[in-house]
Amino acid sequence: QVQLVESGGGLVQAGGSLRLSCAASGSIFSINTMAWFRQAPGKQRELVAAITRGGSINYADSVKGRFTISRDNAKNTVYLQMNFLEPEDTAVYYCRVTAASLFYWGRGTQVTVSS
Repeated sequence: QVQLVESGGGLVQAGGSLRLSCAASGSIFSINTMAWFRQAPGKQRELVAAITRGGSINYADSVKGRFTISRDNAKNTVYLQMNFLEPEDTAVYYCRVTAASLFYWGRGTQVTVSS
């Protein structure tokens, strides 16, 4: 089992920045990919960014050049630095990790970008 605790969401004006964190505990030795997803009202949950244990990174086209994903394996934490935020980025952001071929989800943190 892996437990995830997200933090860092909030309300920000368009053009501003936020940094999300997701700390993992439990069976952390088996964690491979760590990722951020988001779900806006009335929309499906979508991948924002993902990073493997080896450091390979994948971004959604909509956030390339604005968001940066990183991880600290020693702290079992993944981060999402979000710059130049837009109202369209408003959503609940979820952390997901892959461990022993299973997915574990955090509870989500709200990000609201005002215009």
